[in-house]
Amino acid sequence: MNAPDPHPQRRRLTRAEAKEQTRQRLLESAARAFAEKGFGGASLDEISESAGYSTGALYANFANKEQLFMEVVAARRARAATRRAEAVAGALDEHSDPFDALSKLFVQAAGREREFAALQAEFWLYAVRNPAAMGVIAASVSDQVDALEPVVARAMDRFGAAGDAASREVTMVMLALFQGLMRQRRLDPHAVPDDLFARALRWLFAGLGVEDLPGDQQ
Repeated sequence: MNAPDPHPQRRRLTRAEAKEQTRQRLLESAARAFAEKGFGGASLDEISESAGYSTGALYANFANKEQLFMEVVAARRARAATRRAEAVAGALDEHSDPFDALSKLFVQAAGREREFAALQAEFWLYAVRNPAAMGVIAASVSDQVDALEPVVARAMDRFGAAGDAASREVTMVMLALFQGLMRQRRLDPHAVPDDLFARALRWLFAGLGVEDLPGDQQ
């Protein structure tokens, strides 16, 4: 029996696969550069070199710095939205106290997504001066609400939320609470204790007519 080859040959990438690999490496390099130095401070030469390519390879994939920046943020937002929707669904559907579970997710995210937070802040400043970019933010928020609304609707049914509040509006408020408290916690961690997001959600659901909320100390 022949011994296995200790150095098996790797399958050569197709042209399309190689192009996609180059594109993804450039996006990752650009994300780091934009987060660290901002849109104005990051250079295309630096981004290309860090990814291991020439500037020509960058221009073969992206028309200019603006397009690269827009695609970096759009890709990061899409991935973050998918992860968040899956985590929120698990917390609301599977835990006896979903508000406590969501608060733990909040604390974890606050400590884990700092590079992405810097990238988001930089993109917001860019979008304020470039209205066309504001559409990327609006689309991202809409996508997040689309993904989360069915989960929130199930939670409203589960707890018997009364009144005429639309599940989409409740989802938007929950997302705003998450993002606003996240920003404040990063500015001043002591101002936003670990359980504040859970308490804020209980206040929200109490306002929707829900009684005997999980974890309610009243």
